Amino acid sequence: MMRRWLLPLVLGLIVTAILASLGVWQLRRMAWKTGELATIQRGIEQAPVPLPAVSDPSMKYLPVIVEGTTTGEEILVLSGTRDLGGGYNVVSAFRTADGHRIMVDRGFIPQDDKARPRPPVALTVAGNLHWPDEKGRSTPEPDLRAGVWFAREVPRMAAHLGTEPVLVVASAVRGDDQGVMAMPLDITEIPNNHLSYAMQWFSFALICFGMTMALVWRIRRQVIRGE
Repeated sequence: MMRRWLLPLVLGLIVTAILASLGVWQLRRMAWKTGELATIQRGIEQAPVPLPAVSDPSMKYLPVIVEGTTTGEEILVLSGTRDLGGGYNVVSAFRTADGHRIMVDRGFIPQDDKARPRPPVALTVAGNLHWPDEKGRSTPEPDLRAGVWFAREVPRMAAHLGTEPVLVVASAVRGDDQGVMAMPLDITEIPNNHLSYAMQWFSFALICFGMTMALVWRIRRQVIRGE
């Protein structure tokens, strides 16, 4: 009567092996992602270079330095920090000394500073080129009347401000920062959830193995009893 429990055992072990292999695959993805993040962080921390004549998303995270003047036109992106609570990131239209009109994410302001005037000001900005992918299906559309956006969407923001689709996220600002606190890029904003995914697959594998053994034990007992 081995056939009664052999097939469930084989099928259960096959499914367990598949689930465990998915966990191993996630561990390998985690190791790869960790290496990628380390490479990105090293790139972020390099010495800044002048803004390229033409910038595109392949240059994401490139450290640059720009000199010029804000135009007084800005977008406020809903944001927040652990220490300061809710607020906004100030994305300003910025005219560089060599004639480019780009955007600079100058950093964070608290909610109470939303209406504070930020007229044109000369700045030297060190930061990183960035094309963030923040808009999801549940992200609301910008409230253009209030000037508040809920994600940094470089092409749309550029069209709104009349700039090139180029965003520099400031890490350091020389000049009057007008109360805007620079928020440098780092790899903490890039998710690496592969370890939790791996643990889920290993948990499923363990549950499947346990259920298989319990089923086989039950079938064998029924065989022994002649049921």
